[in-house]
Amino acid sequence: MDLFNETNESTNLLPKDGTVNYYGAIFSRKEADFYRDVLLHTIEWKNDEAVIFGKLILTKRKVAWYGDREFEYTYSNRTKKALPWTKELLDLKQIIEEKTGETFNSCLLNLYHSGDEGMAWHSDAEKDLKKNGAIGSLSFGAERKFAFKHKETNETVSLILEHGSLLVMKDETQTHWLHRLPPTKTTQKPRVNLTFRTIVQ
Repeated sequence: MDLFNETNESTNLLPKDGTVNYYGAIFSRKEADFYRDVLLHTIEWKNDEAVIFGKLILTKRKVAWYGDREFEYTYSNRTKKALPWTKELLDLKQIIEEKTGETFNSCLLNLYHSGDEGMAWHSDAEKDLKKNGAIGSLSFGAERKFAFKHKETNETVSLILEHGSLLVMKDETQTHWLHRLPPTKTTQKPRVNLTFRTIVQ
């Protein structure tokens, strides 16, 4: 099922087994441009690493990990240690906490340089994450399709994430649904994605 963003923040995009709310663009174009440019140039971006079949793989996509303290976060058999918040990240965290009523203590950022870079099907269900906790996802830059697939029924739901938009995944979403960012040939512009999370250690 394709959703063309004809939803509001109280609409659950998933038909069952989880909750996904799309708030649309919560920033003006000028504000969104500002945050995109600041994040591109001030975040300590590094190529992501994954260990697959015992081999270390470096991705073109870049990542960064920030938090309230030096949280350790492990995925793809690699452990990252959180950097201290920047002013802009703290500002964004406060904005989405007020918007959603949720609280977050960390943020994993992804930089996709163009539509050629994406993310395969996965769920954010690492043991360090608060179980059934909310993940607040901000998007700046290129508009990209984002898709969900039910782990048992293979039902799919997809939408376009706009520049300056907020998506929140919570409840049992990560238990029952996969999500991905499919590559596309329609844009060569970069996209910065921030996923605010709660680490429990």
